[in-house]
Amino acid sequence: MTNEPHYFIAIPLQEGHKAHFFKWQLNLREELPYKQWTNKEDLHITLKFLGAVNSNKLYFLLNSLNVLKKSTQFKITTASIGFFGSPKKPRVLWAGVEKTEPLVALHETVEDIAAKSGFQKDTRSFSPHITLAKKWNGEGGNKSGLKKQYDQQLNLTVNQVVVYRIFPDRTPKYEVVASYELKREVD
Repeated sequence: MTNEPHYFIAIPLQEGHKAHFFKWQLNLREELPYKQWTNKEDLHITLKFLGAVNSNKLYFLLNSLNVLKKSTQFKITTASIGFFGSPKKPRVLWAGVEKTEPLVALHETVEDIAAKSGFQKDTRSFSPHITLAKKWNGEGGNKSGLKKQYDQQLNLTVNQVVVYRIFPDRTPKYEVVASYELKREVD
């Protein structure tokens, strides 16, 4: 096991969106027995999990990510809640994110930059989402009708990509170490 810090690359949420999903979490806690509920300040859309990273590799990656500043802002829409894992004991509760061409292109750019910086490419299909809770705890949980109840869509402007460092023993757990502003769309 390594003592090196863990990092990931993500799209941060604006405060209004964090507040919206936090309200969902407060209500869903009454319905679903999850052990871990994502802290409001930690809500995001993951583009690439990096794992443990030494300082030299991180420095190279952070410099390489500067190319993202040439990317143009775009809009996406959130969707209803969903689950990853077994229907009886789903390991993750999430809010869906529309998988648009610009979002897929941004994800692929991040994957390519990370690969050139020495990181393994992700072999799983990109499934954009906002993790609300994880680690199912117990039996039951009333999931019926929840997708319809939590189907309010929000428009999000993707105008920034950040690199977060993970601090497992803190709340919130994630700290921004680098931020890349995307260009505004010219009218």
